[in-house]
Amino acid sequence: MANHKSCLKRIRQNEKRKAHNRYYAKSMRTALKNFRNTKSKAEAEEQYPKLQKMLDKLAKQNIIHWKKAANLKSGAAKLIAKMA
Repeated sequence: MANHKSCLKRIRQNEKRKAHNRYYAKSMRTALKNFRNTKSKAEAEEQYPKLQKMLDKLAKQNIIHWKKAANLKSGAAKLIAKMA
């Protein structure tokens, strides 16, 4: 266990950030799952800008890597293009 006040504060901050990051990473995965389960192209095209914005924000905040965000956006765009 930490002995210094600053170490104890750092532990508290890290726990708070961890909870914050996990929440937003989970919400991103849920949004992706909902996007992938859509059947109609119109609905997917409506959801795509929101998904893109979410991925960009998470990449900017370093919650996910920027290349992972790019890969997920690319895959989503390919999914829309593949829909009839």
